[in-house]
Amino acid sequence: MTGWKSGRQILGAVVVVGLLAGCNRGDRADRDLEGMTAPQIFARGEAQLADDKPEQAITSFSEVERRFPYTQYAKRSLILQAYAYHQAKEYEDARAAAQRFLDFYPADQDAAYAQYLLALSYYDQIDEVGRDQGLTFQALQELRKVIENYPDSPYARQAVLQFDVAFDQLAAKEMEIGRFYLKSRNYTAAVNRFRAVVEQYQTTSHTPEALERLVEAYLGLGLTAEAQTAGAILGYNYRSSPFYDDAYRLLTGRGLDPKVTGDNWLASIYRQTIRGEWL
Repeated sequence: MTGWKSGRQILGAVVVVGLLAGCNRGDRADRDLEGMTAPQIFARGEAQLADDKPEQAITSFSEVERRFPYTQYAKRSLILQAYAYHQAKEYEDARAAAQRFLDFYPADQDAAYAQYLLALSYYDQIDEVGRDQGLTFQALQELRKVIENYPDSPYARQAVLQFDVAFDQLAAKEMEIGRFYLKSRNYTAAVNRFRAVVEQYQTTSHTPEALERLVEAYLGLGLTAEAQTAGAILGYNYRSSPFYDDAYRLLTGRGLDPKVTGDNWLASIYRQTIRGEWL
C-alpha cells in the first residue's frame, strides 16, 4: 500500500511539473509577444516560416487570431496556420485549420488554396500500395472539389495531376490483390479485381495488364470466349504492349485467337468503347 501511495505521489508530481512547464512556455510566449501589434506578430510568423520553423510559426499565427479576431491579419493568419501545420506534418490540424477557413471565408480569394491544402493533407499521407487506401479516397474527394469548385485557380491543374496519381494508386491496389488471387489460382476472385480495373480505372496505366490477367484467369476457369474477347480488346487498344504479346501467346497456345466472341461483359465493353454501340 505504501508503495502504491508513493507511486501515485510521484505521478502527481510529474503531472504538476508538466503543467507548470506548459504554463511557463505559455507565459514566455505571452511575454515575448507582449505589446506587439498584429502586423508585428504576423511578420514574426512569416519570418519563422521562412526560417523553416513551422512549429513556432503556428504559435505566432494562432496568437494573431486569438488577440486580433475579425481582422484581416486574423484571416490571413488562419490560412498560414494551415500551411504551417502541413509543413510540420501535423496533417489533422492542417485539415482542421483549412476547413475553418473555408467555413468562415468561403468566398475569399484564398478559399481555393485552403481547399487545396485540405486535399494535400490527405494526398501527402497516401501510403504505399500495400496499405489501406482510405486516405486515397479522401484525397480524391478533396482534389475533385479543387478541380470542380475552383477550375480557374492556379491550384486546379496541379490537383488534376495529383488526382490522376491517386486514381492510379487505387487501380494499383486492385491489381496487387488480383495478382495474389491469380497466383493462388482463385480465378473468380482474380477476375473480379481485374474487371474493376477495366471498368472503373480504364484511364490508368494498369488497364493493359488487367486485360492480360483476365485472359489468364478466364483460361484458368475454362471460359474461352471471355479470354478471347479480353485479348481482342487488348490487341485493339494496346497492340504494342508486351502484355498483348503475352496474351497472344497464351491464347494461340490453346489454339485460340484474340477475337470478340459470345455475349459477356467484355463483349459489351468492346461494342461500347470500340464500335460505339451504346444501345
